[in-house]
Amino acid sequence: MLTDIFDEEFIESIIKLLVALLLAGIVGFEREINRHSAGFRTHILVGVSSCLMMILSINGFQHFMENYSEVRFDPARIPSYVISGIGFLGAGTIVVHGGTIHGLTTAASIWTVAGLGLIVGNGMYKEAIVATLVILLSLVVLKKFSKSLNKNYNEVICEVLIKEENLMQFIEDITKRSIHIRKYVITDEPEELKRIKLYIEGVNKKKDSGLLELLANKNVFKKVEIEYRA
Repeated sequence: MLTDIFDEEFIESIIKLLVALLLAGIVGFEREINRHSAGFRTHILVGVSSCLMMILSINGFQHFMENYSEVRFDPARIPSYVISGIGFLGAGTIVVHGGTIHGLTTAASIWTVAGLGLIVGNGMYKEAIVATLVILLSLVVLKKFSKSLNKNYNEVICEVLIKEENLMQFIEDITKRSIHIRKYVITDEPEELKRIKLYIEGVNKKKDSGLLELLANKNVFKKVEIEYRA
């Protein structure tokens, strides 16, 4: 009786699902410890469900194909829908805040885990293990490398109180320098003054591209406040 239930095909399917759970869980664990919106459980669910869809695609329609000669089935059809459909889940992790986009890497990891599940479901275990190692390399090692490249750069919020007649000249001067302004807000103040708040990206901690030198002119500015954000 048990041999009828635990036949070779069923055991193979269980192994595939467990391998998908393990590999997707490893990727999800990295996202979880870094407190991203889609973590351990989400990645496991995506990986295991993708593997399940692949198993369905390979084994689920054999009965019809064997008993009905007119039945034709493309085993790549269901996986193609998985790949396109998983994009909606990944899009839910992307957040746009001001001019900054967060969650792209997590969305990509969800899409990649879906691919892992599919190739595990197809029995490509070696390829899945290598792919998992490459994913972890990009998420952990390359992340540190990327941070080391940008460790001297951060975002600066600069708020100045400036004479109205100097405003346009100030904007001209700052745009001539290698300073990337994400956005700025200008408001009116009494006594013909303007308050301008600048959101500047990529300012070097060691060399500020002349920002401090530009703001040092007391004849132009009545007040200067600078906040550095890592």
